[in-house]
Amino acid sequence: MACRSACCCGFGPVNEDNARFVMLALLIIIYLLCGAAVFSALEHPKEKQAKEKWAQRFEQFSQRHNLSKSDLEKFLRHYEEANVAGIRVDVLRPRWDFTGAFYFVGTVVSTIGFGMTTPATVGGKVFLIFYGLIGCAATILFFNLFLERIITVLAYVLKSCHELKRRRHGVAPQDSGDGGTATVRGPPSDSLSGWKPSVYCVMLILCVAAVAISCCASAMYSAVEGWAYLDSLYFCFVAFSTIGFGDMVSSQRAANGNQSAYRLGNFLFILMGVCCIYSLFNVISIVIKQVLNWLLRKMEVPCRRCPRKAFNARRNAVVPGHLRVRRNISIDTDAINESETDGRRMSGEMISMRDFLAANKVNLAIMQKQLSETANGHVCPPGSSSRHNEFSRGVGALGIMNNRLAETSVDR
Repeated sequence: MACRSACCCGFGPVNEDNARFVMLALLIIIYLLCGAAVFSALEHPKEKQAKEKWAQRFEQFSQRHNLSKSDLEKFLRHYEEANVAGIRVDVLRPRWDFTGAFYFVGTVVSTIGFGMTTPATVGGKVFLIFYGLIGCAATILFFNLFLERIITVLAYVLKSCHELKRRRHGVAPQDSGDGGTATVRGPPSDSLSGWKPSVYCVMLILCVAAVAISCCASAMYSAVEGWAYLDSLYFCFVAFSTIGFGDMVSSQRAANGNQSAYRLGNFLFILMGVCCIYSLFNVISIVIKQVLNWLLRKMEVPCRRCPRKAFNARRNAVVPGHLRVRRNISIDTDAINESETDGRRMSGEMISMRDFLAANKVNLAIMQKQLSETANGHVCPPGSSSRHNEFSRGVGALGIMNNRLAETSVDR
């Protein structure tokens, strides 16, 4: 029997989901360390240079105007407080009129949070907590519904293209009418009833759409805001991915020509960009999960110290190898096994570590199944069997991806 390299003899095999979770956490930590090293190498010299330049200017200004450093620092602290309230040297649009407040709540519910506008009153801060709690949850639901619809549209278009390609190669679709099936070439069982688009194809389409939206939005920001085109692309990614640093914020000038048209275009570009990037992130997360599965399969090594164990009605009895029966474990069958385990536990009979881990896993699996059925609006009958890929048990965005996209393996 092959067991994973993360296996601990004496404690049973490590659950594959837990192994995937641990590996992903380690990879994220390594990714963070590498990112910190790169950004530190790129930005730290610039930071030191800016500090030295500011110290020189501060010293020259205090000497030129015969000001003490303490008075000048006190004045600068007052300016920092005014800066937080939205006061700048350049004339900016009001931040808390109706249009400015609408822009603010849009950044709140979309989780962008630029940070250039923040509530200063106690009432505003308390209201923001409850407002953001409901608004962010509703927006995430909107993003998931958008994801479901965009994937459905892409699946329909790709399926139509695939069917047209089959027709060009001389393969006609099956006909369920009385006339029977008609195929020119190919096997008679060849059908598109269960066909799903590849996750890589959908990822490519979403990537092209995100690049197109970002390029168009960057052209608008460069012309209206006066930013460099590369800075505009940087702003688009920061805004569309809901990172929202706040170092660059659109639609903040007091006058930008046709202000109404620009604000409408800014709103539409941010809405389309956030939805598209959200969908792209979810598709990429599936690819990352497939890479993790591939790495786990590559790490499988035969373990001679972990003998294969089989269990019958009496779980602690030793059974010859030719009498061992391998069962397919599912949520429905595990519910029965859990009741048997509970009965042996009440009777005082010892249970194995494998049974103990399986019994604890059942509760989470049943709850996840109920959440998935509730989200999809239907309940699967017990005992029903259908082919699921490794993301079939997911809820939310992963559940949507599984229902709309085909299972793709990276080691093909």
